[in-house]
Amino acid sequence: MIEIPSDLHKDVVPLAFLLGTWEGAGVFDFPGHEKCNFGQEVIFRHDGRAFLEYRSRTWVLDAEGNKARPLENESGFWRITSNAQGASGVRGVEVSMVRDEGVIEIWYGEMADGRPQIDVATDAVARTASAAPYTGGKRLYGLVNGELMWVGEKAAPEVPLRPYMSAQLKKVLNPAKLIEDIADLPDDGIAFFR
Repeated sequence: MIEIPSDLHKDVVPLAFLLGTWEGAGVFDFPGHEKCNFGQEVIFRHDGRAFLEYRSRTWVLDAEGNKARPLENESGFWRITSNAQGASGVRGVEVSMVRDEGVIEIWYGEMADGRPQIDVATDAVARTASAAPYTGGKRLYGLVNGELMWVGEKAAPEVPLRPYMSAQLKKVLNPAKLIEDIADLPDDGIAFFR
């Protein structure tokens, strides 16, 4: 079930399925880089304005599944650009993003009609002089059986667009919500286990 906070701006209600903290793991594989498994934490939150704030941290996992070292971080803002209040039809999505490696991206795409799925592609990419070569990308995000799944494609001057990163993330429970739920338990606590 998707919860829609009462103070969520009406224009981003279609993105409500993204809200919260998500954690999980995935695979990174791009020519010129070491293939690895990675861990990820993604946070989508809002402050009542017409966008969602986004933050992602990833780290390389060792053979035992422990954090070995940082992989990449990115942050940005997600907006609905068209058909925000429509009862049906595709909604336009815009994402502005900054990566720790010195890349700034503008993404445009669409949210599927009637499904929690978003497909975006880069419209503009700016790089600092120290950033690795990169010309653009595509991403697909979707809520599947309560989990946030995503796959990213990447292109560089010498590498055509290809999948390079994907992950499966589970929503992290909010302790404040758990405390609310505890208030609904019977006073003796034992009845919960019957």
